Amino acid sequence: MGGSRKKKKVAKQLQRLAEEEAAALEAEEVEQRGRHLQALSGATGAERELEELLFGDCLAAEEGELLQRLAGPPRRAAEDGGSLLRDSSDSEVENEAKSAFVSKAPAWVDEDDEAEEKVDMTHRYRRDLMKSDAEKILTKKKLKIRLEEQFQRAMGGVPAWADREYRKKSKRTRSDSGSDDDDDLLCRTGNFITTSESLPRGILEMKSCLPANQERLAEGKLSTVQFHPSAQVVMTAGRDRSVSLFQVDGIRNPKIQSIYLESFPIYKACFSADGEQVIATGTHHKMFYVYDMMGGSIIPVHQVRGMEDKFVKNFEVSPDGSFMLLTGTSGYLHLLSMKTKELISTMKVNGRSTASAFTSDSSKVYSYSKEGEVFIWDVRSRKCLHKFEDEGSLEGKSIAVSKNNQYVACGSVSGVVNLYTTDVCLKENNPKPVKAIMNLVTSATSVTFNPTTEILAVASNEADEAVKLIHIPSYTVFSNFPVFRRKQIYLTQSMDFSPRSGFFSIANNKGKALLYRCCNLELQEWNYTIKQIFYMEVEK
Repeated sequence: MGGSRKKKKVAKQLQRLAEEEAAALEAEEVEQRGRHLQALSGATGAERELEELLFGDCLAAEEGELLQRLAGPPRRAAEDGGSLLRDSSDSEVENEAKSAFVSKAPAWVDEDDEAEEKVDMTHRYRRDLMKSDAEKILTKKKLKIRLEEQFQRAMGGVPAWADREYRKKSKRTRSDSGSDDDDDLLCRTGNFITTSESLPRGILEMKSCLPANQERLAEGKLSTVQFHPSAQVVMTAGRDRSVSLFQVDGIRNPKIQSIYLESFPIYKACFSADGEQVIATGTHHKMFYVYDMMGGSIIPVHQVRGMEDKFVKNFEVSPDGSFMLLTGTSGYLHLLSMKTKELISTMKVNGRSTASAFTSDSSKVYSYSKEGEVFIWDVRSRKCLHKFEDEGSLEGKSIAVSKNNQYVACGSVSGVVNLYTTDVCLKENNPKPVKAIMNLVTSATSVTFNPTTEILAVASNEADEAVKLIHIPSYTVFSNFPVFRRKQIYLTQSMDFSPRSGFFSIANNKGKALLYRCCNLELQEWNYTIKQIFYMEVEK
């Protein structure tokens, strides 16, 4: 009993002390308010103007309300044990500011833009955007869509920076990965600005080397020059009935081996996709030869069962090494198995086929006819997917597809080379080229892209020095090639870039395979597989 009385007595004393402390605090607050009222009554005009700027028209408000704003929420004593707490709710000033905020429309939204304003399409700057004569007037909305389509054709699709869905995904990916990369970047010092890896326009830094076939120049016209797909080797073939292989070092270019095909002037020669064979066709022969470099044997293919053509000249090898496409007469295209050299199927174009090219994935074939039409074939089904007319072409001469499958170049007899994007070629019957290259005045007999799709080489075999290199991203010609101080290119018969564009070679009618080193571009890291075939030491 005595213990419980003592506890009650102690609790009453604590409660009394808490009440006294709360009363003292309240008295202190009342005293502070009184002093502040005294100060307000004696405030100068400048002080009152400052208060009006800070608190609004506070002079018209009651002094109690002003004090309540200045003092904030009052303190209160808790009943359990007398602990003191502060009100955590927002102040009245903040609440008034939030309620006074009015959402406004975005500043970039203009009601006048929603009106269907008409645009005259016959203006010289917009005339090329017309698809027919009926589109002499378009709305701004339709013109915007047309400009977007033209931009996407030029870019080969929607670029990543303009794709909203792609940007949202990449933003989510960055937010999910956290800020570790940013923290790591801020914790280190150094030069984070690097030069652009893209090829600049205007001037191409090229160094002339000794001809690739310097140790065995061809006697007469050199019809083919081609780099090996994986080894430091270049092949030349010509009308002197020989196929020669040379090691490419840009200094001496030593000869590796030569083979001679009796009574067989070579029209074209080409490496297989794996680089283990060389296929060669003649100028007036029905047969063709296969040179097996691994076995060191020359295999003649006298007759392809199912083919009735008298001559076999032009052909293409698919990049995946599965097919060989022979260009026959009367518009026939013969698809052969690269492994067995047997006929798989035959396709037919309207008129006469003059040139063909595989896409980089070997799924399609672009065939250019003498009438200026391009046929697109599906290799698997051997069906014609689409056909379009090359703009302004009187007769087709050459065709090439870029390694990234973005561009198609068509060279015509007039010397004009039209450059198209592949997505447009697959959709429209009369596509507009992104660039018409008119630097040649004679037939464009050779067109080829470099492996990185930064350079397009165009040439003619009907005029000396008729070679031009075009910078793809800007569609401009490199002004420093060829150099006219000394004539050496003559009539261009064939052209090729090394696997990573470090070297560029031109075969002319004088029996030389001219070699140039491209200093702007990265040199090929060669795989020296050929040295085991020919028992030759090659320094890496």
